[in-house]
Order: sequence, then C-alpha cells, then structure tokens
Amino acid sequence: MSVRPEKIIDADFKSALNYLTSNEVSLSPSLLFAFSDVTRPELQQFAQVWLTLPAERRRRMTQAMTELAEERIEADYSRIFRYLLDDEDALVRGQAINGLWEDEDPALIRPLIGALRSDPDARVRAAAAEGLGRFLLLAETKRIPAVDGDEIQTALLASIRNLGEDQLVHRRAIEAIAYLGDETVRNLILVAYADDDAKMRATALFAMGRSADPYWKRTVAQELFSPDPQLRFEAARAIGELEFKAAVPRLIDLLQDDDREVQSAAITSLGQIGGKDARLALIAVIEGEDDVARALAQDALDELEFESGSNMLLVDIGLESEEEELLAEELEEDDVEFEEQEDEPRDLLDDDLRPRRKR
Repeated sequence: MSVRPEKIIDADFKSALNYLTSNEVSLSPSLLFAFSDVTRPELQQFAQVWLTLPAERRRRMTQAMTELAEERIEADYSRIFRYLLDDEDALVRGQAINGLWEDEDPALIRPLIGALRSDPDARVRAAAAEGLGRFLLLAETKRIPAVDGDEIQTALLASIRNLGEDQLVHRRAIEAIAYLGDETVRNLILVAYADDDAKMRATALFAMGRSADPYWKRTVAQELFSPDPQLRFEAARAIGELEFKAAVPRLIDLLQDDDREVQSAAITSLGQIGGKDARLALIAVIEGEDDVARALAQDALDELEFESGSNMLLVDIGLESEEEELLAEELEEDDVEFEEQEDEPRDLLDDDLRPRRKR
C-alpha cells in the first residue's frame, strides 16, 4: 500500500470520498480509516461514489481495506464489505467475503449460501464455502442455532457432490464441513486423500486437522515425512490441531526444513502441542538469528505459556495412550522409510499455504 501526500493525512469521510475519485494512485491507512465503521447514511454516500469508480480502483480499494482490517483491530469495514458482496466485479466480491472473516452475524449465512450456489465465479464460490465454515463451527459450539448449521451443511454437501463444480470450490467446501468431524466428513476426507491430485490431498490433510478427529493422527504423522513440501506443510499444521505429542520430535526436525512455510507450520504446532521438548526447541529458535522464525517462535511460546501455565512447562507430559506410544514407534520407522526421498519442486502453492490470520 503506497503512502499518499501529507495534505490528506487527516482526511475525514467526505474528503476521503473526494480523494477516491481523483487521479491520485496511493491509498494510505489514514484514507482507509475514514471509511471504518461507517453509518448507514455514509454508506449510501460511499455507494454513490463507488459505482463511478473503475473496476481496478475498486479492486485495489477492497484489497487495501481487507489488509488493514487484518492488521488493525480498530479498522471495521463490515458494513462496506456487506455492500460489496453484490459488486459486479468478481474479485471485489471475493475480497469482500474474505474481509468479513471475523463477522459472526448469522445474517451473513444466507448471502454466503447464495454465493456458494449461484455466483458465476468459482473463486467467489470458494470464498463463500470458506466463509461458511466459521458459521458451521459456531453452530457446532452452540453459539448460533443448530438449524443454521443444518442449512450450511446441506449447502456444502450439495457443492461437494456437484460433479460439475470447480475443484477449488470442492476443496474449500470439504475444508469447511470438516468442523463436523462425523462419519460423513470422515468419508469425504478419505476420498479426498485418495485423490491423485496433490492439492486435493493437501485439502484432506487440512480437513483432518480441522476435524480434531484422533482417527487421523497416524495418517497426518506419516505425511510429516512426505517428499512434497505442500503436504509436509499441511501435515505440520494439522498435527498441531490434533495435539499429537508423539510427533514433537519430527516437528523439531522440521524446524530445519528447506521450506520456509513448513518451518513456520512446525513452529506453530509446537506451541499448540507443548511439553518440555517443544518449549526448549522454541527457545532455541528464539535465540537464533532468523528474525522471521524468531517472531513466530515467540508467538508460539506465548501461546504455550498461556495454555499450559509457566509452572508446568518444564514437566514432560506423557503420551496419551498406549496407542500413541505405538504410533511414536511407527514414526521412527517412517523416518527411515522417507529419509532417502528428495523434495520435489514446489509448483504454484501460494493458494494452499494458508497460515492462520493473527492480530
């Protein structure tokens, strides 16, 4: 996002609107903040100006607001993003859905289902499927009515079973419905994992972690040794959600992985799983020279301390069951099996490497 001239640093809503229609290219945070938490009358004024803007300007503006909302908790564009759900440009509609990622108002469910069912652009349908996932979680945790969850489940299943649907939409719908963690979801994940396409297998691993189903611990742990960095990344991320303590030694090994995203996922999962070995490994990263890894490790250590309590961090918590001990032994065998395989080159994985959003 480029910095605009000093003369509009303190722009109010009206001057910001005028600036949008000017020939200036830059979009600074101060301009964007003028559109935060707009009133209904202000939204009407915004809409009048918005409709006059060229598509490229609208795309840049929507993306900039989405990024600022992720970076600054005080930036609230939910009312504008809801308006943009009906924009004529698909990229704007998709960005608007992404921008509403923290909005838990059940009133959004119907528009998202509508977009999933009938938006002409596959990227928008995929974004809608992803957005519905959080509402399905809210229904599962009884924060919204169960009937809403049933409606979402029906829409997601219809999308998944639509043989003519785009693969990206299938993948996002599978990831979204994974929150249910029931037998139907398990079967969907099994089918996705058996697919020859690496992206679909990555989706299966993502869904395994999201489901919190212990059934998947063995499969996810084995993929920590995959020669494909995309699958290692998803496995490293998922193993933390499954809180599989037996995988900690392999996660520590992955801190030296050649792939930066795999390293990052391993760091985050060590913070989720915890224990003495995980804590010492995170401290070693913090004391290292890699600034990016150090910041991630500090976040992971903070989470570990918050969840466990600092007085318990030097205590080794044993494996949860005899079954996990057996799985740990199998991991050691897998290490030998995969050790001689080399990493395959990554091919356009930006869409699949999705670290969690953080404030």
